[in-house]
Amino acid sequence: MLSKKLFERLYEAATIQRWNDHVRPVEFTELDKQAHKMIIAWIIAKYEEADRAEKVNWNRLMEGCVFELLHRVILTDLKPSVFHKMMQTKGEELNRYVLDNIRDEIREISGGFLQRFERYFLDREYAKLEKRILQAAHYISTWWEFGILYRLNRFIYGIEKTREEIENKLEDFYELSGVRKISLKKKSYGFLTLCGQLRFQKRWAGTPRIPQTSVLGHLGVVAITSFLCSLEMGLCDKALYNNFYAGLFHDLPEVLTRDIISPVKRSVTGIDSIIKEYERFQLEEVILPLLPNEWHDEIIYFVVDEFDNKVLLDGTIIKNIKDQDMVRLYNKDENNPLFGRLVKACDDLSAYMEAHLSIKYGISNPHLVEALKSLKERYSDYSIVDYPIKQLFLNFSES
Repeated sequence: MLSKKLFERLYEAATIQRWNDHVRPVEFTELDKQAHKMIIAWIIAKYEEADRAEKVNWNRLMEGCVFELLHRVILTDLKPSVFHKMMQTKGEELNRYVLDNIRDEIREISGGFLQRFERYFLDREYAKLEKRILQAAHYISTWWEFGILYRLNRFIYGIEKTREEIENKLEDFYELSGVRKISLKKKSYGFLTLCGQLRFQKRWAGTPRIPQTSVLGHLGVVAITSFLCSLEMGLCDKALYNNFYAGLFHDLPEVLTRDIISPVKRSVTGIDSIIKEYERFQLEEVILPLLPNEWHDEIIYFVVDEFDNKVLLDGTIIKNIKDQDMVRLYNKDENNPLFGRLVKACDDLSAYMEAHLSIKYGISNPHLVEALKSLKERYSDYSIVDYPIKQLFLNFSES
């Protein structure tokens, strides 16, 4: 069972401020940066498969997203320039320090997760392509952030050197087709910019909380939680992929509609279906044209009826499948399974953690208290076959 401490680690990234020695029009947090990086890595990896016929190991790429976020959280006190310099000269020592600090929190995750974590950071030959993609995504996300900051910080000493270093670093990854396309600042760049805008939309509109989280950061947490739960359940590779990216993209239409809180959706009969219809229209008119046609069906699979259990049989999407049937009958790559109810549970768990942590840190209000109560009741007896989702919520019942 996934530990409470591990979940809290994820939210430590929401308190890590980026560019905090620069003038910032908005806060830039490490959690948002890592979630944006996950999306950019997906774009680059898809182009590597489509344009260069590379074989991306998606399990290693998704795990790399988790590993690198945890790695950065543990080394939070290091300024990025210092961090990168130390990784060049003392990389193995730093990696072993991270392993020593995270080992107990990930030891119980099924399927050799701890061993792969160690190998990812200690074996230079392991997951070389996937590491390269994530490294490129890291610099593109930084480049995107810097583009927002640059105009406000031209008076800062060394700002032109920073700009030159970031742009030169991007050129080092030009062998990757996706990097070249993004650097043109056309359609693919438009998609990652739309996704990046989700960091400006705060969760729990009108409800004071700490740490504050954005829609983009929330997506990153749901993706990671869905992936880790899927590993625990022993799901097939395609389910791991679908659950991770459904978690990462499930709120994508909100970049065009904004985050509409649940009480508003429930206040008027039929409003939820109206919102869904409008989101589908915006998805098809605004978002999908920014991506290659060959990717459209997959994005639609992730974001339309995203919380339904579904499979793809003979070209037809079958929805609303019982949990036990998803596990026992359709947990095979050829069925393209997406465990939507698991993703929904992880979405709710993210909301539960946000409320729990805020109250724990001393910021409480009726909305947060009610959320804790209702979500705990909703999942008080919920398991997916033998995997006790309810226990994830019970873990947070104690301070």
